[in-house]
Amino acid sequence: MDQSQTISAAQYFFVYNAFSFTFATMAATTLFLWLSKSEVAPPYRTALVISGLVTAIAAYHYLRIFESWQAAYEVSGTTVTGTGNAFNDAYRYVDWLLTVPLLLIELVLVMRLSSEETYSKATRLGLAAALMIILGYPGEVATDTGTRVLWGTLSTIPFLYIVYELFVGLGAAIKRQPESARNLINNARWLTFASWGFYPIVYMIPFTSFEGPNVETALQIGYTVADIIAKAGVGVLIFLIARRKSVAEYGDVEGNYPPQEAAAMARH
Repeated sequence: MDQSQTISAAQYFFVYNAFSFTFATMAATTLFLWLSKSEVAPPYRTALVISGLVTAIAAYHYLRIFESWQAAYEVSGTTVTGTGNAFNDAYRYVDWLLTVPLLLIELVLVMRLSSEETYSKATRLGLAAALMIILGYPGEVATDTGTRVLWGTLSTIPFLYIVYELFVGLGAAIKRQPESARNLINNARWLTFASWGFYPIVYMIPFTSFEGPNVETALQIGYTVADIIAKAGVGVLIFLIARRKSVAEYGDVEGNYPPQEAAAMARH
């Protein structure tokens, strides 16, 4: 946003508090996921570690985004003025380039498919997710509508492939999951789709009737809400899926595992 344009104190603190809240949410979710690793069977611990890694990376980047927002503006009473330091929104795309592929990989891992199927789906989905982010960035920083539309459209192609894989490619695999976990896995799939589908809507805000600081405020709040749902929300679902599958496949998660699994847990 051009900082010569006036941003109100309400807008500034709305975004400021949203960044602060999201940093705390991501950090707390990371601790929860990593500290809960012992509550699931060994085959599902990697999914929890990766899920926690997603929120840890997001927490770091939200701290940097928060600091950049502070540095870009000076607040005096109810007056907010630009400092001349540019707000670095590129932190978001660096974060997404790392976390979006991992979000899909954690979903594949918690389903515990065969080694070949896991490698195939994780690789294809991870690469498609990275391509989606890379193609979206030039449009995000573009100053003209045509360029934003072009790169946004190109970014939609790998997104549609990911949607296909989520609802067709993983459909048969979900039917092989323990009955007690199927609904949660399906919820995780839909939550991933819904939150990811929200990003393109936010991306299109500059084409609406919003103008000036209203555009920047709506973009930052929209992306932030989507991040919380896609990372912290799905992360908690990954834990619940892993725990429910542990109970279904191994019995009491408090320690009633078959000898082989008990030995594996001891080594971890």
